[in-house]
Amino acid sequence: MPQPDAESAERLTIIVVRSGGIAGLSKQWRAEADADHAPRWRELVESCPWDAASAPPSGADRYQWRIEVHHGGAPVHQARLGDGQVQGPWRTLVDEVRQAAPPARAAR
Repeated sequence: MPQPDAESAERLTIIVVRSGGIAGLSKQWRAEADADHAPRWRELVESCPWDAASAPPSGADRYQWRIEVHHGGAPVHQARLGDGQVQGPWRTLVDEVRQAAPPARAAR
């Protein structure tokens, strides 16, 4: 079995999925930080209140956000937020991920 190289073992991946809205479509953005950029991404990730993330409010036509962080392929953090909860450090993280990668259709 091939061993993962050191770079992929250290890779930090952040996935942001936005679903809902009037059309009910999902979009996904994915940022992968190599070792050189990992400190900046880690700072953004750790500034978010992961333990305080509560269930998003439900309602018609509202956006829902799922944010996942993986380190070396293993899940580290996951949060589900309503559109109104994506503020402060969450907004900064989401905006940075969206800026780092073009949106893709999310798998359902």
